Amino acid sequence: MIRNVEASVLNTLRTRATARGLSLEAELREVLTRAAGHPRADLAEEFAAVRAATPNKPHRPAEDLVRESRDER
Repeated sequence: MIRNVEASVLNTLRTRATARGLSLEAELREVLTRAAGHPRADLAEEFAAVRAATPNKPHRPAEDLVRESRDER
């Protein structure tokens, strides 16, 4: 059980739940389930979505960008 959640947070979640056609309880279950999930898998999905949204842009690995940044110092 979670207590002492700010009213503004509950209102935001309640509004989000209503917009998605869910009860507040169902919305909270989904939020907690996502938060307890595998963050790396979630990030990989988000990165894939960004890549799909920008298909004509060159994609450079993050390691290359980090190396360049280190070399500039």
